[in-house]
Amino acid sequence: MPAQSEPYDAPAIVTFAKELEWRRTKAGHSKKELAAKLGFAESYVGQVELCKNLPSEDFAAALDTFFQADGLFGRLRDRIAETRNARQLPPGFLQYLEYEERATYLRIFSTNLVSGLFQTEAYAHTIMKAYAGSAVNERVAERMERKKIFDRENPPRTFLILDEGVIRRTAGSEVMRDQLEYLLEAGRREKTQLQIVPYAAGHYAGLAGSFTILGFEDSPEVAYTESAGEGVLLEQRDRVALQAVKWDLIQGHTLPADKSLSMIKDAMEQP
Repeated sequence: MPAQSEPYDAPAIVTFAKELEWRRTKAGHSKKELAAKLGFAESYVGQVELCKNLPSEDFAAALDTFFQADGLFGRLRDRIAETRNARQLPPGFLQYLEYEERATYLRIFSTNLVSGLFQTEAYAHTIMKAYAGSAVNERVAERMERKKIFDRENPPRTFLILDEGVIRRTAGSEVMRDQLEYLLEAGRREKTQLQIVPYAAGHYAGLAGSFTILGFEDSPEVAYTESAGEGVLLEQRDRVALQAVKWDLIQGHTLPADKSLSMIKDAMEQP
């Protein structure tokens, strides 16, 4: 992995770097000497110590052998991987998932990608591999697990609105064709309503970003907004109310459900 200009600040990465520096200094080796003994570039050893690069599995194993550290560096590297995966989740998302599991109704608007709850496994894998790295399979499995809320005895009433660009993106690919087929099936569920905002709507409130509003039988609504890869959980009633107003404005631009499904079929037939 290439080094970055600014050092990582994750505690696990910093701990690995400090442990490496302490043991190297105690052993009386310069970075150049240690690099030569381990068979790694001096620049790489320096980058890891400065928290500007991540230790590889081979590097951690070499350090454990050289310093007779009883697997310490391997365990620290595992911790780095675990915590980095957790840090990839947007702020507030873990708490949002707790709300999602018990919601009685969902109002979901997506402006760029199919919402996670309505993604096929192949589609999820395609979009996640760009940022989830080695954890892509785990992240996809977690996303597929979330869809079980639709299999429970009393699934949530769901209103899904997609911008037309969502269904037109990469139209014609096998992954997208299967994804559109899945959306057609989802749109025919008894408790799901799917609508599309067509390009003809021009500029409208939804172009600012995707969001979800969750409703419950015994507690106030909450909302989760997404924009530019960042997410924010909204629990304050006034802020949730603003999302509800935005939802109403967006819905005013949607096609009826039957015409929306017809548009998805049309997208599937594009060459």
